Amino acid sequence: MTRKRVVVSGRVQGVFFRDSVRRRAEAAGVAGWIRNTSEGTVEAVFEGAPAAVDQLVEFSRTGPSRAEVTSVDVSEEEPEALSGFDVR
Repeated sequence: MTRKRVVVSGRVQGVFFRDSVRRRAEAAGVAGWIRNTSEGTVEAVFEGAPAAVDQLVEFSRTGPSRAEVTSVDVSEEEPEALSGFDVR
C-alpha cells in the first residue's frame, strides 16, 4: 500500500479533470480524493497498490484531452487506509 499526493497546475479546472481521475481510480481500485483549489490547481490523494497509484500519477501529468497540464508536484505520504474515491 502506498499513498501519493499530487498538485496539478495548468488548465485543469472546467475540463472534466476530476471526473476523469475518479473514473480511473475506481476502475483501478485506488482510494482517495480529488478537488479543485482556490489557486486554480487540482489536488488529489491516491492510496492503493503502488502500480495502480503510479498509473494515476502518470495520467495526472496529461489529464483528459481538454486539459493543459504545466506541472505536477508529487509527494509521498503515510497511507491512512482510505476507502472509496471522492470528488470534493
